Formats: sequence, C-alpha cells, structure tokens
Amino acid sequence: MSEGPDTPPFSTVDINNDNRDDEDLFASAVQEVSLDSEVNGAREGLDKVTISDAPSITASLSSPIMEEIATERANNIIITVTEPQKIGEGMSSYVAYRVLTKTNMPIFSKHDFAVLRRFSDFLGLHEKLTEKYLRSGRIIPPAPEKSIVGTTKLKMTSTPSTENANGSSATGSVQSQFVERRRAALERFLNRVGQHPVLCIDPDFREFLESDTELPKATSTSALSGAGVLRLFNKVGETVNKITYRMDESDPWFEERSSRIEALEVCLRRLLGACEALAGERRELAARAHDAARACAALSGADPHAPLSRALSHTADLHEKIEHLRLEQSNTDFYVLAEHVKDYLGLIGAIKDVFHERVKVFQNWQHAQMQLTKRRENKAKAELANRPEKIEQSASEIIEWESKVERGQQEFDTISRVIKKELERWDELRLAELRAALLRYLDEHMKHQAQSMRYWDAFLPEARAIK
Repeated sequence: MSEGPDTPPFSTVDINNDNRDDEDLFASAVQEVSLDSEVNGAREGLDKVTISDAPSITASLSSPIMEEIATERANNIIITVTEPQKIGEGMSSYVAYRVLTKTNMPIFSKHDFAVLRRFSDFLGLHEKLTEKYLRSGRIIPPAPEKSIVGTTKLKMTSTPSTENANGSSATGSVQSQFVERRRAALERFLNRVGQHPVLCIDPDFREFLESDTELPKATSTSALSGAGVLRLFNKVGETVNKITYRMDESDPWFEERSSRIEALEVCLRRLLGACEALAGERRELAARAHDAARACAALSGADPHAPLSRALSHTADLHEKIEHLRLEQSNTDFYVLAEHVKDYLGLIGAIKDVFHERVKVFQNWQHAQMQLTKRRENKAKAELANRPEKIEQSASEIIEWESKVERGQQEFDTISRVIKKELERWDELRLAELRAALLRYLDEHMKHQAQSMRYWDAFLPEARAIK
C-alpha cells in the first residue's frame, strides 16, 4: 500500500459531474476529492452560500406597489450570524449575536453593516412578518423554536462557546452544540428572509439589520408572558379548527400538492431520525476508539519487546486520530445533513400554515355566501308577508353581503394565486439548496475517508517493522 504511487486519494473523482449514468462515482475509491468552487465556497457557513446562490424567483405580489419595488434577481444579500456573547448574569442574562450584512440592494443605506441582536429580537421579527404576510399567502421562513431547558442551562453557564460544523470545539459540551445549532438556525432564517423578493424589503426587516440602536424588547415572544399564554390558546384553537374542518378542494393542483407535501414530510422525518441515529453511532465509535487507544497505550508500556511496544504505541496514536475523525464525521452527519433536513421540516410547517390560511379565507367566503342566502330568504318571506320595512332592510343587507361575497372570492383567488407562486419559488430553492448540501456532505465524508486511509497507510511501515 505504501509502495504505490503518490497519487492523492480521490483526486480523480468529480462529484459535480452530471453524467452519473456513464461512470461509477466510486470507481476510484483510493483517490482524493476534487471539487469545484461551488462546494468549497459553502464552507463559510451552514447553508449560507447555498441560500445566496439559489435563484430568487419573483413571487406573485398582492399589490401593484409591491410589484414595482420587489427585488430583482441581480440584487444580493448575505447575512452572517456570529460571535454569540452572554450579557448579564444569572436568570436575567441573555445571549446576543452579532449580525453582519453584505448587500448591493439600493434600499439599504450601506453595503456593509453589523448590529447586535438578542434571540427574542429574531422571534419578534418572525412574528411581525407572520402578522403582515401570512394571510396573503407568503411562506414565512421558520425561526428557531424556544427551548426553555436549553436557555436555562445556558443562563447558568459562564460564557457561551460554539462548535463548528467540522467538529472543532473548545469544550465539546452539549451547551456549545446548543449555541451553535441556534446560531446556524438564526443565520439560515435571516438569509431566507433576505432572499425573498417581498420580505427582504419589509421595513421591520431592514430596521432589524440596519438600526444601531437596541430594538424594543419583544415581550410577546416569552413563553411565560400573558401574550405567550394567549398565543398558546390561539394555537390550540387553530389546531382544533384544522382537525374538525375539511375543505372540499376544487383545485386539483392544491389537492396534488398537499398530498405531495404530506408525503415529503413523512420521508424527511424518517431521514432526520436516521441521520441523528447515524451521528450518535459515530460518536459511539469515537468513544470505542478512545478506549482502544488507552488500552494499546497501556499494553505498549507493559510489553518488553521493543519493536512490538513501539508498534502498539503507534497504534494508540492511530486510534486517537481515528477518534477525532469519527467525531468530525458525526458532526458532518449532524450539522451538514440532519440540521438541513430539520430546517426543511420547519419550512413544510410554514407551507402548511399558508394552506390553512387559504382554508380560513375559504371559510370566510362560504360564511358570507350563507349569510347572503339567508338575507335573500328573509327578503322573500317579507315580500310574501307584505312588510315593506323588512323588505327595505333585507335589500340593504343583501347589497352589503353581496359585496362581502365578492370580496371573499377575490381574497380566495388572490391567496390561491400567491401560494402557487410561492411554492414554485420554494421548489426552485429546495432543489438548489439540497443539491449544494448533498455535495458538501459527500465532500466532507470523502475527505474523512481519505484522511483515514492516510492514517492507516502511515502506520503500515510500523507494523511491518515488527520482527
């Protein structure tokens, strides 16, 4: 093995080659990875480049004014969330994040700027965008969910530390993983909002990115506040409404797309479970490699045979390197793939929300039609009874409800049209993002395998030297 040519492992493999049917991707399993700039460029942040590189498809807008000022594809914005820092002590403390923005969009006053934002500011921004745009059919990118347990533990620690996607960590603790997962999720949330042609020009979003002053504290996002309790009751009511009301779908497009979304959610949940289990198994392998390293080190000190003792000592070093490699592989499974899948489960939840908003608009329209029918029946009864005052009252009510029916139909047609455009745009982004994520995932693991081969190749002369 060590006597072969010095060809780098995986050097002839090109995972970006679209002609997959003509060649075996793993035909040269002893060659080093060779990737183009598209995948290498994705290393700066979890999904950061995949989002910015994805095409921005202009969605159907709810008003001519918004159509005129909607961003074009040439406009670009890249947002980085970094430097989590704990401010304050004890239960009154919180973690703030530095938000860096680079853009060429003319609606911003500068091309580069940075602000400090706390986690509740992100949730407040998501809540404002939801209130403004969900009813019109816009898919609002999901923000990370609050974790009372994780936040409480974080408040009781000294300084938040992060663990990057490649596994390097100062502490390797669970809390460092919690901070990194939240930071990456916040970054993906902002970049998805920034890439949306309507949401990115929202005044609240621009204030969030640009304003140097501290934003008003979003007390409504607290899980224990009065607004939080009210929000919980509203969610329960929405859930009950979703379960009890079934809309008779007349549009085959929505019927087919709804079934596809449901099936996709089931598959993604299975994949998420498999990825998390795989990451756990690799961490278990790392722990077993650590045990093997300690056992070999102890054995090398007890064996009187010098060549064998030296080989056992090198074996211990090898297993220590394998341990770190397994941890890196576990983090690749978790941060590069599992978190991305979890992110898309959140997006599917956002899609279901806009579907439900359409159902609510349909309910309002149907209610208006029922009230109009009732008023017409009342007028007919009044005419039969020859009651002029009731006839006049019913006539005015009929005019009022006719306008409500017309307005309800317009709202239903509008939200249906917007949702179709939003899902077309989402499909475009999903393909681009998943492709980039899979390429990066494959890139990382091919490099891990190449590194493992180099470790064993370097150990082979020591094993052969045993006499």
